Amino acid sequence: MRIGVVSETSPEETRVAATPSTVAQLVKLGYDVVVERGAGTSASFPDADYLTSGAAVGSAAEAWGSDIVLSVNAPGDAELARLRAGATLISWLSPGLNPALVDRLAALPITALAVDAVPRISRAQSMDVLSSTANIAGYRAVVEAANEFGRFFTGQVTAAGKVRPARVLVAGAGVAGLAAIGTASSLGAVVRATDPRPEVADQVTSIGGTYLPVEVAVEQSADGYAKATSEDYDRAAAELYSAQAREVDIIITTANIPGREAPKLIRAADVAAMRSGSVIVDLAAANGGNVEGTVPGQKIVTANGVTIIGYTDLARRLPAQASQLYGQNLVNLLKLLTPNKDGRLVLDHDDIVQRAVTVAQNGEKLYPPPPVSVSAAPIAAAPREPAAAGRPESKKALSTGGRVALIALGLAALLAIMAFAPAPLPQHFTVLILAVVIGFYVIGKVAHALHTPLMSVTNAISGVIVVGAMLQLRTDDPVTLPLAGVAVLLVSINIFGGFAVTRHMLRMFRKD
Repeated sequence: MRIGVVSETSPEETRVAATPSTVAQLVKLGYDVVVERGAGTSASFPDADYLTSGAAVGSAAEAWGSDIVLSVNAPGDAELARLRAGATLISWLSPGLNPALVDRLAALPITALAVDAVPRISRAQSMDVLSSTANIAGYRAVVEAANEFGRFFTGQVTAAGKVRPARVLVAGAGVAGLAAIGTASSLGAVVRATDPRPEVADQVTSIGGTYLPVEVAVEQSADGYAKATSEDYDRAAAELYSAQAREVDIIITTANIPGREAPKLIRAADVAAMRSGSVIVDLAAANGGNVEGTVPGQKIVTANGVTIIGYTDLARRLPAQASQLYGQNLVNLLKLLTPNKDGRLVLDHDDIVQRAVTVAQNGEKLYPPPPVSVSAAPIAAAPREPAAAGRPESKKALSTGGRVALIALGLAALLAIMAFAPAPLPQHFTVLILAVVIGFYVIGKVAHALHTPLMSVTNAISGVIVVGAMLQLRTDDPVTLPLAGVAVLLVSINIFGGFAVTRHMLRMFRKD
């Protein structure tokens, strides 16, 4: 089968659906690829690079007449007329926002796949164009804010005086929000972030931000986004935003759920309370905006000197990177659709990912797809069966007295072994007990979020092994002696190397 990569007709569009590197991967899947002449020019991908990657360069008619057509934006009526019967269109279709387009696609003898409808489940992350685009938008939002802010992001102490760091508030800690937090933090700003999902606090902290909680319970939805917030949450969040608006220099809002109107987070009064020269970047401008006063696609300056950026083309401002990520998402989708790597597309509606992206097929409308649950509901505890008359329950919590008795019994057994067991059993048993105790307290008592940087603390267990190996060095056994020497050498390498790695990891998290 032949894949056609078409040129985008929108004059503002700078991206392309496939880059030379992703074309090479499509060829390895067994497909023939034809790229419309000049399709990658705006993204700095010349036709010669596509030819080198194994694609052919042809006319628009050849690309649109292919078996599979890849595009970035949804095609118009003129482009749809170029599709041949039985073709498969893979594009960003926004089916939830464009029901009329879905109806037109369903009226044609083609198959239409919406890449922006990929469900938010773990195995579909590599195909998630929404996350790829949001990642770019979050990064670019900080770049745009820094350009308008006109001051340092990082704090400095100079001969001319002290410069305080910029203070940034990021509303929403999804993909775009985390990208903005990481970028602003790497530039030296003091970054604060808020999100209705308290579980993202560790992620915010790990990339240099400070999480500001709104102390109201929020229910998690089954589609990977936070549910519509309650009135109590909205009231508490509004107070938080108002207080932060008076303190921060830059606000970046990212609360945007595809197919829904963006919630208003920053009110006109909050904007009026900000200092002159402050900057707001509204990443939800295309869906109505999170900020009162945002103008989609434009930059405005308020009466009190606050710049509000409502650009809707942030990903297009990094066309090479955006095209690469988008093209890789399409490659990953086509890998799923080409199980035999023989250049033949096979669509399996029993697969939840393939079913979710299929909008129409051969004149049949298949949107919306069946709901996909991506967050496991907590398992309800099984009701206890009442104990039979005269028979106590079989499982009971161990009392404090029982624990003390067991500990005393264990100590007595240990002392008995140490007193009466022949050598070298007491030494071996001591090493075993120390390893168990240290392993329990080191691993069991460390918070899960700290396991990675603190894993080398388990070198204490290796230290116990060294003690055991050194005890064996006293033997005259010709087999035991060299084995003990090798054990001491290897465990010593593990100990010193582990602490060196930990030292290096901890230095990476220090700003100084």
